[in-house]
Amino acid sequence: MTLQQRLGIELPIIQAPMAGAQGHALAAAVCNAGGLGSLPCAMLTAEGLQAELAALTSATQRPFNVNFFCHKSPEPDAAREAGWRQALAPFYREFGVDAQAIPPGAGRAPFSDAMADVLEPFRPAVVSFHFGLPSDALLARVKSWGSKVMCSATTVEEALWLEARGVDILIAQGLEAGGHRGHFLSMDLTRQSGTFALLPQMVQAVSIPVVAAGGIADAQGIRAAMTLGALGAQLGTAYLLCPESLISDLHRAALHRAASQGPEASHTALTNLFTGRPARGIVNRVMRELGPLNDAVPAFPLATTAIGPLRAAVEKQGSGDFTPLWCGQNPSGCRAIPAGELTHQLGADLNA
Repeated sequence: MTLQQRLGIELPIIQAPMAGAQGHALAAAVCNAGGLGSLPCAMLTAEGLQAELAALTSATQRPFNVNFFCHKSPEPDAAREAGWRQALAPFYREFGVDAQAIPPGAGRAPFSDAMADVLEPFRPAVVSFHFGLPSDALLARVKSWGSKVMCSATTVEEALWLEARGVDILIAQGLEAGGHRGHFLSMDLTRQSGTFALLPQMVQAVSIPVVAAGGIADAQGIRAAMTLGALGAQLGTAYLLCPESLISDLHRAALHRAASQGPEASHTALTNLFTGRPARGIVNRVMRELGPLNDAVPAFPLATTAIGPLRAAVEKQGSGDFTPLWCGQNPSGCRAIPAGELTHQLGADLNA
């Protein structure tokens, strides 16, 4: 059975959910063009989720995916927080940020019963998870709606773990992918593989469908993934320049440079500086000066609080030097055209 038959879509294309970078408009455009649009929910409140779902179901009658994080909320660590703020102190002074006025807090919450209460009346075709799975009870509740469950896997071990717990479709997330790594069984980045090394091993190891993600930007990449056994591909970075995306003008400009100006402009790295968890973005000043991966950073998602005001202050000066410029290793597919048009073009090229 094809991915299209399993999900009720026309193209073997899933738009990656990108929290903070998009909302319902991008997802609906992809759905209406025949792909599987995805709504990122990790940064939404229950009220925000209700509003986004209402807008999405008003904009499309096609199947869609909703995506949630499944991290464990960490206990605040005052000593580590103090160390992180000390590392940022020179930048606070340079840009006039009052560190004493920054409250503690976190901007991302894991999937919960409260979010499931909002989600249940909509019974989405697909519910996907990043950083593992929710509790058995929550997972069973999602499956009781008839929703297909997808989850990111970054190693064969994670794929087998997810298969054993009833996941319907795996997202094989290669090291090239932009945004947060989905790893959850091990935090050791040396265990992470590129998409086209990971994919055939995962396909061979499991009996459930696999979709490839990471570094895929065009129909040629989708075909290559399907040749290696994937039923389709998930694309994220390629959609970031679409007018429906919600990224800032600074992020947009960085992506334009990355797509058109060669290796230096498109240099990305995994960094934990912005959230506390490794995520791939375009290298900027804070990544160069603190190192992209820094042991002083608090656990995900607590790191965001201290760097957020610094980001805001520097962005007011027209700079993205302290902004998470999420981007995969292959920005060549980024085009400033409507998301529906991009999806149609990918489909036409795929079928040519």
